[in-house]
Amino acid sequence: MSIRSASCLAKLDRINKTLRHEEADRVPISDFFWTSFLNRWKQELGLPADADIYKHYDLDWVCTVPNMDPHIRPFEIIKEEDHDTILKTGFEAIIRRREGVQMPYFEHFETDSVEKMTAFRFDDPWDDRRFFSGGDNQLAGIGDVITRNSPPWIDTVKSIHPDFPVYGSICEGHEFLWRIVGTENAFMWMALYPEEIGAFIKRLGTFLVEMTKSQIKAGGGLLDGMVIWGDVAYVNGMLFSPVFWREHFKPIVREQIRVCHEAGIPVIYHGCGNATAIYEDFIEIGLDSYNPLEAKSGLDVVQLRKQYGHRMGFCGNIDALAWANDTLPELEAQVLRKLNAAKGGGYIVQSDHSVPSNVSAERYEFVLNLVRKHGGYPLKLGAFDLPELG
Repeated sequence: MSIRSASCLAKLDRINKTLRHEEADRVPISDFFWTSFLNRWKQELGLPADADIYKHYDLDWVCTVPNMDPHIRPFEIIKEEDHDTILKTGFEAIIRRREGVQMPYFEHFETDSVEKMTAFRFDDPWDDRRFFSGGDNQLAGIGDVITRNSPPWIDTVKSIHPDFPVYGSICEGHEFLWRIVGTENAFMWMALYPEEIGAFIKRLGTFLVEMTKSQIKAGGGLLDGMVIWGDVAYVNGMLFSPVFWREHFKPIVREQIRVCHEAGIPVIYHGCGNATAIYEDFIEIGLDSYNPLEAKSGLDVVQLRKQYGHRMGFCGNIDALAWANDTLPELEAQVLRKLNAAKGGGYIVQSDHSVPSNVSAERYEFVLNLVRKHGGYPLKLGAFDLPELG
């Protein structure tokens, strides 16, 4: 196991105390970044192409992504032009990636009937290629750019481990379901074929729980935590009934959290939209922290702290649109007010999704510097201090 720097050990202590709802030396800050933001950031600061934003700012934690594809195989390039690429992944999804468009477009899902869903089989979740071999995979390779031949996951973990708390990641049930059958089919089949889709969710849940276990084992003690990816809500609430979530998806997340906690590592759940309808469920099953708390969905971490106390941690909620567009005094007011949620620990500062390309390097640094200036304990919030959260 690699020797960790003093800075890394301080960051690990900071994150772990925060997730235990204790006040560390200061409030942690890190983020997820769009590639387009990173390119702008490097250009504006005159940095080399291989500049690492986590190292540049000595951020507090980093997330890694292994090969979760249900079928382990290279991308199949269907069409490739100057600004347009269409390919097929190990999810059997056909995806269009157009230059200049932030998100990829899912054109077709091979698993487009209940019969195909029933017949769908998963590659071994313990397959060593997921962790120890390079290659293509959908979650690490297709975002605002296409990345081919990603390095072996374990190499990435080992390269990060000396300097940063390093988290692995795994999908939950719905995140995996829609990537195989598509969102429209998933919702339609929930209503029309509840038994069949329920049986499939149970099978994919077994795959995801086993891959949680295999990832922890492959990490060989190097993982400091786990991120569970799972969008189950949109701006106005749940994508489907909380009753359906509790019956079919909650047991998967519960078991993933249990496996992680048994291994001594905390869990941050990343779910977009407004999923407050099931926050009490997350508290019940022991979730350590919820991310990203989208401001555009009406979420406010100060109000969430007032409502839920310190029964669950929070991570995120700095409005990326305000980060890009508000005046600096307005942005400062938002950040300092939301730092009140860090009283007593339990809050990690991040954007309310990931940092996009309309945020300048200067404005990114503005928020980072605010958190580091005012986020040391005891917090120094001045006119923005909320005594009721003390």
